[in-house]
Amino acid sequence: MRSPLRDPREKPMRDHRSLGRELELFDTDPLIGAGLPYWLPDGATLRHTLEEYVRTEERRSGYQHVYSPVLGRRELYEISGHWSHYRADMFPPLDLGGEQLVLRPSLCPHHALIYRARSRSYRELPLRMAELGGMYRAELSGVLGGLTRVRAIQLNDAHLFCAPAQVADEAAAALALIRRAHRALGLVPVRYRLSLPGDGGKYVARPELWRRSTAVLTEVLDRSGVPYEAVEGEAAFYGPKIDVQIADGSGRESTLSTVQVDFHQPDRFDLRYVGPDGARHRPVMIHRSVIGSVERAVAHLVEQHGGAFPPWLAPTQLTVLPVSDAELPDAEALVRRATGLGLRAELAGPERGSLGARVRRARLVPYQAVIGAREAAAGHLALRLRDGRRVGPLPVDAALTRLTGVVEAHHTALWDVPEA
Repeated sequence: MRSPLRDPREKPMRDHRSLGRELELFDTDPLIGAGLPYWLPDGATLRHTLEEYVRTEERRSGYQHVYSPVLGRRELYEISGHWSHYRADMFPPLDLGGEQLVLRPSLCPHHALIYRARSRSYRELPLRMAELGGMYRAELSGVLGGLTRVRAIQLNDAHLFCAPAQVADEAAAALALIRRAHRALGLVPVRYRLSLPGDGGKYVARPELWRRSTAVLTEVLDRSGVPYEAVEGEAAFYGPKIDVQIADGSGRESTLSTVQVDFHQPDRFDLRYVGPDGARHRPVMIHRSVIGSVERAVAHLVEQHGGAFPPWLAPTQLTVLPVSDAELPDAEALVRRATGLGLRAELAGPERGSLGARVRRARLVPYQAVIGAREAAAGHLALRLRDGRRVGPLPVDAALTRLTGVVEAHHTALWDVPEA
């Protein structure tokens, strides 16, 4: 049964490709190539803020971060199963000194090797391993578009290695983390999907493992209380998935976040842990991504918010507008103070035009601080909120404390932050 959580037609959404260029977030160049965008300063700030938020939330949830190479020997992907099941989406091997190296299509084989680099005990489980890493897909030029379909991907990825009895709880915790992040980002999925295998040779032929992993994910979804739809033919080649679906302004769906249960790759890489009985046991591998690829996440954020990002995520959080040159020293001091508190603040001085013109140019910035002669003399700020409200005058310390509190809370509200 289809149970949409959000109808994308309720609110018009602009195409992120045009809006992203208008906002100077990213661009492309034919000399770099199709599907290979570069990030401009505001886009890089947005991306960095998003990445650091996810890393922080992962650390709070018990994840350990690693780095792994973007290349691997062809044999690595033959063992994992990617070479036989996913070869058409991989770049051709690079021949180097008698070896064939491959740009990785996924991070999971590398994380499996990190897990098996030493002996593991049941006391270490669950082991939650996360990485924001590069991966590559040989997408045809006809399907490439903006940030949603690219060839070089920065993936927010994680792999949880756990005992069989821990799988359901770990998968449920991963789904809860995804939902918390979506609330902070102001994202509303169109639906949750239980992605199951279909017909054909695309999937690993181990029916019992599919049955077990599907039962776990069904339990997790039922326990979470979210409406979902089971869809055949959308599973990973090694296991079923919970996919969190988003849609663009045209209603085209794509997967943003995912939780997957994998009994297959632990077998392929002979992963083990020593149990309380002293015997060696096989762990289960959970694949989990909170925001999917950074590129696709930013594309959807641009479209959903129209460039008016939540305060904590906005490339510029505070624009300071002195009414005249006389207030310029006070405005410059305010920018330095705000920046020292961790806010992303910029000065929009009189040389940029009339006050009205500067206010209009900063219309997507969450907060505008107008400093006139009265505010400068009193040490106060008159704040304009992006939604049209005006606050103050307030003492500078009180105003900055409020702004930093809103930003640090990671709420989507501009001013009236709900109690935790």
